[in-house]
Amino acid sequence: MLPDITVFGEYTYLATELMWGTVALALLAYAGAWRAAARTVLVLYPFALAWDWYTLTVGVFEIPLRTGVELLGVPLEEHIFMVLVPAMVVGTHESLRKLRGPAGAGRADESGPEAGERV
Repeated sequence: MLPDITVFGEYTYLATELMWGTVALALLAYAGAWRAAARTVLVLYPFALAWDWYTLTVGVFEIPLRTGVELLGVPLEEHIFMVLVPAMVVGTHESLRKLRGPAGAGRADESGPEAGERV
């Protein structure tokens, strides 16, 4: 059974973002991928904002357990989400790359041809 975190009331969504944001920050710190995450967020943010604004405006979804603070017609928590998700993706990707080690260290680099494969 999942824990009931609705005890945070209007701060429930924000509390979950703080938890997952900590994970994203840890991954970015481990991988040293701050600049890559920032670039990715800057490129994706305008698209995410337009998408979020539109889907909220037409009623695709609602967010009941939130602070009620809005910026540009979008809840504050959604702005955080639009930064958090790409940051976590980049942090995860770069952490996996770091764990894999340098290309050519006995493992094929997934971005290039397999060992012995003709190009």
